[in-house]
Amino acid sequence: AMIRALTLTVILALTACTEATQAVDDVGRRSAKATVAKALSTRFPAVPQTAVTPFTDCVIDNASLRELRSFAGDAITGVDEATVALITTVLQRPETQQCIATRGLAALAA
Repeated sequence: AMIRALTLTVILALTACTEATQAVDDVGRRSAKATVAKALSTRFPAVPQTAVTPFTDCVIDNASLRELRSFAGDAITGVDEATVALITTVLQRPETQQCIATRGLAALAA
């Protein structure tokens, strides 16, 4: 019975930890998304305003965890040339280009 109770306690603690981590990740992702959207709107004039959201989603979906953290940090410190360079790097990836071809063009056609 003691082992069963201990196992249950560990499972509950891990579940709570996972939920807390997920909540932090969600906040960071939202911050990163807001930063990328702002940068695309202000620093990438070739991106039509109607396509900012799908372009942002494609950048966020294809950014690494380190890049997402950098974008989330930029939500606090502001968009700068390093932000623009990082977005440009993610935009150049084949996966991001494919995403934009699908989602971005759909937004422009709508």
